[in-house]
Order: sequence, then C-alpha cells, then structure tokens
Amino acid sequence: MSTATRQARDTRYPVQQGLLSRTLSAVSSILFWLFVALLFSILAEWAGMWLWWPDEGVDHSRQMLEQEIRYVNQDFGRSLLVSEPADYVRQFADTSYRLLFEMTRVEIAIQWLSQPIDPRGSTLQATLRQGYGVIEAHVVAAMTITQVFAVRLAVLTLAMPVFVLFGLVAIVDGLVQRDLRRWSGGRESSFVYHHAKRLILPSIILTWVVYLGMPVSVHPNYVVLPFALLTAVALAVTASTFKKYL
Repeated sequence: MSTATRQARDTRYPVQQGLLSRTLSAVSSILFWLFVALLFSILAEWAGMWLWWPDEGVDHSRQMLEQEIRYVNQDFGRSLLVSEPADYVRQFADTSYRLLFEMTRVEIAIQWLSQPIDPRGSTLQATLRQGYGVIEAHVVAAMTITQVFAVRLAVLTLAMPVFVLFGLVAIVDGLVQRDLRRWSGGRESSFVYHHAKRLILPSIILTWVVYLGMPVSVHPNYVVLPFALLTAVALAVTASTFKKYL
C-alpha cells in the first residue's frame, strides 16, 4: 500500500481514542491548566509586591492564607461530599504542601539557603546564600500562595454540588418552558440554542480560573454563586430552545 493511499485511508477513518487514552488526556489537560493557574497566581502576587502592596511585601500572602482559612472555618460547616469540610480543606492543603515542598526536599533546601553565610564555607555556598537573600521574600510568597491555591482548590471541589443543584433546577424549568412552547405553537431559535449551549462549559471553567487566580482574598460565595447562576441560566435557555422533535 502506497503512502498516499494510507494517508487517504487515515483521513477518511480517523483513529478513535479509547476510554483510557481519553481519560489520561483529560487528566493531563486538567493538571496543565491547574499548573498554569498556579503560575499566574504566583506571578500576580509578585507583581503586587512590586506595584500594589510594596509596604506589605510577603505579609500580604500570609494574610491571604489566614483569611482563606478563616472563611473555611466560619462558613463551611456542611457539605454534600464530606462530613467535615473544614478538616477536609486543611488536610488537602497540608497534603499538597507535603507533596510539593517536603517530599521534593524543597523545604530542606530553603532552610539551608536561609542560614547565615558561613565564613569557613565554600565560595559557592556563600554565593548561593547571598543570592537567596535577595529573592527570599518572593520565594516565601510563592510557597504561601501555593498553600492559598490548595485551599481554594479544595473549596472549589466542595462547591461543585451547587452547580449540580442549580443545573437540575434549570434543566427542569427549561424543559417545562420547551413543552409550553411546543403546545402553544411557539417558534424556536437555533441561534439562541447553539450560543447558550456554548456558554455552559466556559461558565464552569471560569469559576475555577477566576477564583484560583484572584490576587486578593474574597469569599468563595461571591465567585461561585454568580457563575453557578450563569451556568443555570445557560442550561435553562438551552433546554427551553431545544428542537421540537428528539
């Protein structure tokens, strides 16, 4: 079989991914975007240390972490997913810290670098510790923001049932509106249907992007509820403008 024939066959019959490959691809994509969101959060904190809160410095990230934990302790007493939401968030944050900084020996390296310069040490040791002293505040801020990111990530996992509940109500309401339109002979709009359908997934993704990337502390309800409502509206419009005949 010639190369041109094989290429033509591959074009007509594209290779279908299996369940395992699709799952791995989805997981890798999620991890990639979470890493991008974490990197953006760290860069935003560094930019704030230079431009917006230079007087606070590294204390700004520490205050953010304290405030995020305070939100969890005060307002997360119940959850549909776990029995003790506050304990779940703390364990999630602690586990993330251990995996990222303790098991990778990053914490030990930072402790060694933060020690005073030993006059009897090597030139390399003095250079490394002196260089770390210049960027120490930014390194500590990055580690603290990573903990803030882990706390917010745990909160978002607990907030997902809100989207499910809002979505179920929206779908039921949309289907009722659809039946009323069918029996009253109303006109349907494929334009509205397709645009509302495209809005569903981005409204969920934007919740994660906005909340995880915010450089200041904000109560999760002020982010989750508006986007959950937006998702519900998109679902309701999609269901109500669905085609008349299945």
